[in-house]
Amino acid sequence: METSTLQRRISRVLQWVGEVTSRAGATATVAAALAIYLVTLAIVGHRAGWETGFAVATESITLVMLFVIQHTQSRQQIAIQLKLDELIRTSPRADDHLVHIELANEDELIERERGQVAHHEAVRASASDVD
Repeated sequence: METSTLQRRISRVLQWVGEVTSRAGATATVAAALAIYLVTLAIVGHRAGWETGFAVATESITLVMLFVIQHTQSRQQIAIQLKLDELIRTSPRADDHLVHIELANEDELIERERGQVAHHEAVRASASDVD
């Protein structure tokens, strides 16, 4: 599937916003802006327009950040999944059926999970028999 130029640009902008907002300086800037707002509100007095403006701004920023976080986590998850799939493919003892297992139906995932749990319990039991 080919990604359009617009989608790539949007992705780069979202990645940049994610990188900038994940820094400690961004948190300090937001805390300072909030402190300035509260001090100004205390000096000028409580005005309904200011409160409404603040509420709209924070809700808008929250909504945008929700999409930024979702995009960056999805991208990181894809990268990690590709790395894990590559490790599975290169390991001679690995089960090749686990490559892209995230696309399997729910029944197959549950069956494989039960198999893994049984395997780990057997390994623990044999390890405790040795001790």
